[in-house]
Amino acid sequence: MNNRPRIIGHRGAPAVFPEHTPASYRAAFAAGVDFVEPDVVPTRDGVLAVIHEPRLDDTTDIASRPEFASRFTRKRAGRIAASGWFVEEFNWDELRTLRGIERWPELRPASAAHDGEEGMLRLRELVELTSAEAPGVGLVIELKHDARTLRLGFDYVELLRAELDGLWDAPALAELRWESFEVPVLQRLRDAGLPGKRIQLVEDGRGRLDEEEGPARLTAEGLAEVGEWANGISVRCEVLTRDLVDQAHALGLEVFAYTLRLEERFLPTAFAGDAAGWVRYLADTGVDVLFADDPAAVRVLLG
Repeated sequence: MNNRPRIIGHRGAPAVFPEHTPASYRAAFAAGVDFVEPDVVPTRDGVLAVIHEPRLDDTTDIASRPEFASRFTRKRAGRIAASGWFVEEFNWDELRTLRGIERWPELRPASAAHDGEEGMLRLRELVELTSAEAPGVGLVIELKHDARTLRLGFDYVELLRAELDGLWDAPALAELRWESFEVPVLQRLRDAGLPGKRIQLVEDGRGRLDEEEGPARLTAEGLAEVGEWANGISVRCEVLTRDLVDQAHALGLEVFAYTLRLEERFLPTAFAGDAAGWVRYLADTGVDVLFADDPAAVRVLLG
């Protein structure tokens, strides 16, 4: 295959171990990834916990912990109102007692077999783990729900300065990327001079601004606008095309695509039963980086 995009272990390797656990990241390292991608959410005491969303229910054993039953509540997580347990209701010492579980146990029984084995990580710990065990692997850090985080009284710029104090020269941060759907946080990172490239996440052809749909980002004009605050874009695999990649590259933007999942239920209709064909199609667009839930299998299919 002529085009070999770099591979991100999306939340580690969640097709084989519960997402964001140390084992998931170690499986990604073993698969030879170029990057791993943690999502971060602030705790009540301002620690950046590595978890996909503020709601804890789907990926931890919080529901089985009677000592935390009274903290079940209903609130807004991003643009969606939901019931459950939320990261900002806990301090880090409490959260680190939780254990990771597989969010899709029927789809990923191999991962679910490891439910309860390992606890959560904070961002600092993941930087240290990656630097020690896979010093050639970089981090792509997604900052979740910036507007919501600001309403809770936290600014990611200050949280990151505190969380990564003394670690900015760590190997895992040598090729650091930040990503967010929300424009303001990327602009604040730029203005604050924090190291690392900034990647604008795009959903269904549009960006999000302050939890609302923003202007179209995937036109030539939109891509040029993104270049004012970001160094690249990250789009859904389903909207990725050679033309989009060429336009972005012409403007000096990196192109990422999320999330490559090989299970049949996630394949586009045109590639039903043909995961290898789907991987080849994406690679042939010239995309720079692919997010993958099973990076070892993707590596095999890339050849």
